Amino acid sequence: MQDKAKEKVSMVSLGCPKNLVDAEVMLGYLSREGYEVTTDEHEAEIIIVNTCSFIKEAKQESIDTILDLADRKHDARCRLLIVTGCMPQRYQEELSMELPEVDIFVGTGDYPRIVEIIAEQRQSGGQIRYTGDPNYLYDGELPRLKSSPYYTAYLKIAEGCSNCCSYCVIPSLRGAFRSRPMEKLLREARELVNGGVKEINLIAQDITTYGKDLTGGESLESLIGELAGIEGLSWIRLLYAYPDGISDSLIRIIKEEDKVCKYLDLPLQHISDPILQRMNRRSTESEIRALISRLRSEIPAIALRTSFIVGFPGETEEDFTKLLHFVEEVQFERLGVFCYSREEGTPAAAMPDQISERIKRDRYKKLMRAQARVSFKRNRRLIGTMEQVIIEGYSEESDLLLKGRSSRQAPDIDGQVYITAGNANIGEIVNLRITDSSDYDLIGEIVS
Repeated sequence: MQDKAKEKVSMVSLGCPKNLVDAEVMLGYLSREGYEVTTDEHEAEIIIVNTCSFIKEAKQESIDTILDLADRKHDARCRLLIVTGCMPQRYQEELSMELPEVDIFVGTGDYPRIVEIIAEQRQSGGQIRYTGDPNYLYDGELPRLKSSPYYTAYLKIAEGCSNCCSYCVIPSLRGAFRSRPMEKLLREARELVNGGVKEINLIAQDITTYGKDLTGGESLESLIGELAGIEGLSWIRLLYAYPDGISDSLIRIIKEEDKVCKYLDLPLQHISDPILQRMNRRSTESEIRALISRLRSEIPAIALRTSFIVGFPGETEEDFTKLLHFVEEVQFERLGVFCYSREEGTPAAAMPDQISERIKRDRYKKLMRAQARVSFKRNRRLIGTMEQVIIEGYSEESDLLLKGRSSRQAPDIDGQVYITAGNANIGEIVNLRITDSSDYDLIGEIVS
């Protein structure tokens, strides 16, 4: 067997930031044991694909990536192809039969065993699978090789989900919601900041549930308060906050704590009460409207991001029109739209009145066109105002043009700011005057 100290491993992580943290933990274990991490799959003897299977498009992306990388076993150095994450957890039998090129399948509960699993496969020589109960809970004391830019990081504060929305497979893939102890989160956050991190993005399937399963009185609000006390940390961002979990105390800390970005990700999914009920969502239209009104009243500068599903079973033209008018009326700063994906094993998959793919796509396009108009209008209103912006590098258009993100833009999913005047270093937070805008991006000049 080749000396592992000389073996190179490459990771392709697909899906959400929660998946990215899992990938970084696996890389941390491998690096600690002497494997060399490379971003070039052509150089790697071991290639790992960390998959997502949340919706149909994510599954197809995972399969396409696996098949593409399987070719590397023939025309490159790759001798071991490993598939990890949600897809093997959900489809271990099918994948094993259909993808003989894959040497190892690892589910969502066995990430910490990646080194010993590789050693076992080397001894057996055949395809092996590890897809046990998804009860793994990331611990900040575990090795983690961060792959995002040095100035930003995701902090996974919990694992799993207990909300049981009728369209969602996450509880079966990730288990019930379980919070990480606060002292471990704070220790990890301090280590990240000591390593240069200025922005911490809190992630979980539902961050508002944090601490409710713990016995020490921990809560999202108390966690934010402790994080805000870390010297050197500039921004704290809240992602995936379910609307029914937004308390007055959480609104207050977003409003009053300077380090908390005036930004909130609220996955609403729909606005029509019959659809919300069929989705097994706990919020009603009136409650959602009241929450948004309260947020905008208490925190006028807040940027609200949400996501909607179109084409859910039983969604009538009236339901969709209500959603379309809601988007035009409320004017979210950021918005994502998904076509409903019929996932086997979920209650929604067995519901009558499934919507055709053509209608789903048509509704998707209408909603996205409406949001593009909304986003353009809201961005134009920012011209002449000041924004705090973190510098991320040079524009793809020109190496003379810097780009960054404002405190009201999350990594990877929101727009960017293009900087036409002034200089700053990557990772530096600067004041920027907005001079122009497009549908989703801003343009501005650094103000000394």
